[in-house]
Amino acid sequence: MSETTVPVTTVTAQSGTSGSGIVVAESATARGRRARIALRTLQVVLALFYAFASALPKLIAHPSASEGFAEMGWGNAGMYTIGALELAGAVALLIPVLQSVAAMALSALMVGAFVVQLSYFDGENAATPLILIVPLALIAWARRGQNERLLGLVRRRA
Repeated sequence: MSETTVPVTTVTAQSGTSGSGIVVAESATARGRRARIALRTLQVVLALFYAFASALPKLIAHPSASEGFAEMGWGNAGMYTIGALELAGAVALLIPVLQSVAAMALSALMVGAFVVQLSYFDGENAATPLILIVPLALIAWARRGQNERLLGLVRRRA
């Protein structure tokens, strides 16, 4: 989503009875603002999902998470690692310069979750990671301009 300003488009409609003109204005900046708000809302919802519904059960060793990781043979170390990665991704989704990278990293994690679901759990919940990849890809694409800013910050530190 670009921060550039686009000229306002104005449409004039004539009223049939009074003859007075009614001006209806829909600016591209207003549409862009609504799109940015919707995208930010999506990011917050996904961050909450990853932090509380996905990472938290792994980090507190909830029996539902422990059993799955034990069945795969990954144990507690794998469970805590995946939980920490999900929590880091959730936090990074809320940091402007990291949003695109976080969405790409979480998408990669979801590809891994999809493969695990297919190979260890007979595809029982394989659709969930695929469904989550769609909004993550949208965020990664929409916030792709932040990658340049992040790269500039990294280069400045090096």
